[in-house]
Parts: sequence; structure tokens; C-alpha cells
Amino acid sequence: MAKESLPPMGFQLLIGLEMTERGDGVSRCRLAVGEQHLNPHGVVHGGVLYSMADTGMGAAVYSRLEPDESCATIELKMVYIAPVRAGVLECESRIVHRGRRVAVLESEVRSGERLVAKALGTFAVFDDRAAKGGDGR
Repeated sequence: MAKESLPPMGFQLLIGLEMTERGDGVSRCRLAVGEQHLNPHGVVHGGVLYSMADTGMGAAVYSRLEPDESCATIELKMVYIAPVRAGVLECESRIVHRGRRVAVLESEVRSGERLVAKALGTFAVFDDRAAKGGDGR
């Protein structure tokens, strides 16, 4: 996997998500858990873990797109395995299958060596030329 340092942007900045690697259909990101990530029970909110998987999957797909392609999440199923109260979360995402217009991915979110969540997602792949009036077939 190519190491590519990517500056955080938009929603990533809001939640403090750092994309650490992206390349060849795989990505890695991390997040230092803070009070802003906790739910009323004192554990990391499920939406934080979901966001890590969704962002990681998008980065993995983008690493395999042609310059005139883009992508968007179709669906994502998340399984929450263990609670997290503090520390650093790391998410690794990878493409399981890439077709012409759909990509299937999986993510694992870990706290240290402990698996805390797993996700399976589907992403649409779009030909941007079609959106701009070109031949997007």
C-alpha cells in the first residue's frame, strides 16, 4: 500500500479523523477518542465508528478510481462488537470486489489489538463524464 499523507477536511476535521494511508484499494485511518466522541453512557458513539468505516471505505475506493470517476456510499452495515471509552481507534478498510459500477468493501475498527466493530459496505462508481454531458457509457 502506498503511504500517502492526506490532510483532513470537512467532516473529518469535525470528528478528528486522520487518514494515515491510502493506496491500491486499502486505507487506514485513526481517531484519538475524546469526550466529544462519547454517548451518554460514556462509550464511543456508534456514529463515530460508522463514520470511520464509511470514510475509510471511500478512501479505499478513491485509490482505485480513474481520474474521471467518483463514488458514493450505497449502503453500509455495521456490527458493534465491544465498547470503547478511551484511547486511539484505528480503522482498516479494503476493497473486496470492484466491478464496473459497484464496489464492495469491508472495514475493521480496532482499539489496540481488540476488534471493536466490523463493517461491510457497497459503493456506487460514477463516470463523471456522463454528468458533464460526455460519453459516460
